[in-house]
Amino acid sequence: MAASGDALTPSGYITHHLTHLSSGEGFWAVHIDSLFFSVLIGIVFLGLFRSVAKKASTGVPGKFQCFVEILVEFVDDNVRETFHGRNPLIAPLALTIFVWIFLMNTMDLIPIDFLPYPAEHWLGIPYLKVVPTADVNITLAMALGVFFLMIFYSIKIKGVGGFAKELALHPFNHPIMIPFNLLLEIVSLLAKPISLGMRLFGNMFAGEVVFILIAALLPWWAQWLGSVPWAIFHILVITIQAFVFMMLTIVYLSQAHEDSDH
Repeated sequence: MAASGDALTPSGYITHHLTHLSSGEGFWAVHIDSLFFSVLIGIVFLGLFRSVAKKASTGVPGKFQCFVEILVEFVDDNVRETFHGRNPLIAPLALTIFVWIFLMNTMDLIPIDFLPYPAEHWLGIPYLKVVPTADVNITLAMALGVFFLMIFYSIKIKGVGGFAKELALHPFNHPIMIPFNLLLEIVSLLAKPISLGMRLFGNMFAGEVVFILIAALLPWWAQWLGSVPWAIFHILVITIQAFVFMMLTIVYLSQAHEDSDH
């Protein structure tokens, strides 16, 4: 697979499949493959749901329309139960996050060499990682998006003074404890996007590595013995991770909408 000399060794194979198609170096490196597949999957998601919305009718719905309606109702129920404010953005945001992350996670079920092999031999693309959520840059970018929404709505609902008061006077409502409160609350605030992004990345990266190890260490005719059971189990993982990211987003934004004296 790899263009390097150790491509036929297990270590070379693993290294090749863990390398991104990048532009630039160091901190400014852009992972072209992760961006391409995340945008492509987002366009597919929007296209499918727009098609269902245009064809929706009051008559007997088709199977895909039923599936989309069940999914929308599922997300809406979770938002109603978890979000305690009033904001028409939250339900569409939660639906977008769940479906988009689920579809990106599902790319992990595609056989390891199914896309990278033709990309290298037919298109001359040396590296290609097709699972965007196995890239920490993508997951942390989504988590930072949620974080900025948290800050925006905290200031919008509570005001700058109310948000500052929440940071300075909680959990101990005494002026002497303000430095300790600020340290505690700021660390807690910053930990939310980091844990949100790293949790998704860690689970998806680990799943991807298992698939790569199976392909690298087993002969092609025996790979299904490891890949099929792991893929079946991984369906649960990719669904849970999309759900957890969605639910934590709803919870964090619900907290941002709560009054500081709540």
